[in-house]
Amino acid sequence: MNIRNLTAFAIAIGIAMPIYAAGVTVTDAWVKTTAPGQTTAAAYLQIKSDTPAKLVGASSPAAKIVQIHGMKMQDNVMQMRAISSLDLPAGKTVEFKPGSYHIMLSEINQPLKPGETVPLTLTVEGADKQRQSVEVTAQVRAAATMETHDDMKDTGDMNNMKGMGGGY
Repeated sequence: MNIRNLTAFAIAIGIAMPIYAAGVTVTDAWVKTTAPGQTTAAAYLQIKSDTPAKLVGASSPAAKIVQIHGMKMQDNVMQMRAISSLDLPAGKTVEFKPGSYHIMLSEINQPLKPGETVPLTLTVEGADKQRQSVEVTAQVRAAATMETHDDMKDTGDMNNMKGMGGGY
């Protein structure tokens, strides 16, 4: 069985396979289900680069607008903003999770239902300024708890979110 068939088989049975691309690994990519009429969704994942790099972009055919977002506590108010890039320190996993970094999908084409998949393309820039695309297939799944932008009770102290760039 070749890698393409193995990947398709794993997606079909719901196994999250790590994605490897020239020193960049993406694991546990998923998108939260949406309600009918909802036009935004958030994608979460874990990304690790073997060398210093930056995540500088994201795209998906599932949405008209795709942005990297960060969250920050400012004046006792949680703020969410698009960021232009996110540092990927060599050998360290950066986690995109509810209440933290995420990929925001806006103007989605249709409601996202559990069991479906959403293709994402991440753009990573190395220290040499060379860019590479990392193709990711994110599973659509329901979150175990309420994990929306306006429900931040479980986010804890956001003061440790350093390196958020993009005007923070």
